[in-house]
Amino acid sequence: MTKQEISEIKKLLTPKNCSITRICGCYVDGEKNKKTELKQAFLALPEEEMFKYFEILRKNLSGTLGKNLLTLEFPLSSEDEGGTQEFLLRLRDSRLKDDALLEEYYDRIIANYEYVGNYLILLVHDAYDVPGRTTDGIDMEDASDEVYEYILSCICPVELSKPGLSYNAVENTFQNRIRDWVVSLPETGFLFPAFTDRSSDIHSALYYSKDPEDLKEGFVDQLLGCPLPLSAGDQKETFQALVEETLGESCDLEVVKNIHDRLNAMAEEHKEEPEPLTLAKNEMKTILADSGVANEKLEQFDRYYDETAGETTSLLASNVMNTRSFEVKTPDVVIKISPDRTDLIETRNINGRECLVIALDGGVVVNGITVRPQHGDDSEDGEGE
Repeated sequence: MTKQEISEIKKLLTPKNCSITRICGCYVDGEKNKKTELKQAFLALPEEEMFKYFEILRKNLSGTLGKNLLTLEFPLSSEDEGGTQEFLLRLRDSRLKDDALLEEYYDRIIANYEYVGNYLILLVHDAYDVPGRTTDGIDMEDASDEVYEYILSCICPVELSKPGLSYNAVENTFQNRIRDWVVSLPETGFLFPAFTDRSSDIHSALYYSKDPEDLKEGFVDQLLGCPLPLSAGDQKETFQALVEETLGESCDLEVVKNIHDRLNAMAEEHKEEPEPLTLAKNEMKTILADSGVANEKLEQFDRYYDETAGETTSLLASNVMNTRSFEVKTPDVVIKISPDRTDLIETRNINGRECLVIALDGGVVVNGITVRPQHGDDSEDGEGE
């Protein structure tokens, strides 16, 4: 799914555009016991509660594509009878009115979700009348193409509120606040089926994880049956290892600067595209070649890539590059440079020592104090006076 497609579904989770038909939930304690369940028409909820649920559900579609939000594809075997995709399809088609299916869904989560503490499983059903769209992107409300029927589910921690003092308006006194159990924003969740090309895609789901480095692989495997890509952090480490292994002793500042500049240029060219920029093996190899990596080094690249990332793996550019700064780090010094001004820094051998040299263009501020560069001038030594 693209950012625009996710945004279109998020807009449905508002009072103005809401078409959610039903909401169901199950509250689970730290011992994995079902404490209570809810099931009712969503629009029958009190307005204040509805707004709270909107906040939770919208968070389930928030984050960065390729990090918090991942489009996952179901393997063909999951679509067979008894498979994970087939089960979710039956759950969706039931419109959450089949109690046995709901109980089985809750049981699958409870059996596989590793969490210390209480949590709430939420599940909503919606039927979105997808409006037609002109070539210039204008919605035609009276020209619906299809009805996109989906379920949106999330798991929210339920935690005790913090202790503290509160003001009692009736007694006009300050008192110890009564602690109660509060539903937090979701840790994980998914949208099924995916909304791809503004249409239902039953072969994919959109998965959300609050922590992009903890994708809960075992849980996803059991509940969705979909393989997960490398996490954002793992992609970055994989990219760094690839560059270091391919270049070896030739991995110097100039080549790394060139790679950084090339990635930034590609990101700038791609920024208007709906899909995030991905780097497959051949594209990575081209970037290294364009950055000045010698042919003899590139001959080993394919083997390194297959061993480190996997032959068919693609990396998201946003996960492997830093668009906010260019960072140079030594054991005692960290230098951050504007990503488009890598020309300001270079390495130079001075009196037999390898040094980082920074061109001082403009004012220099040290610990909040504006300092003036010292201009060396041999005539100031007093010679000839």
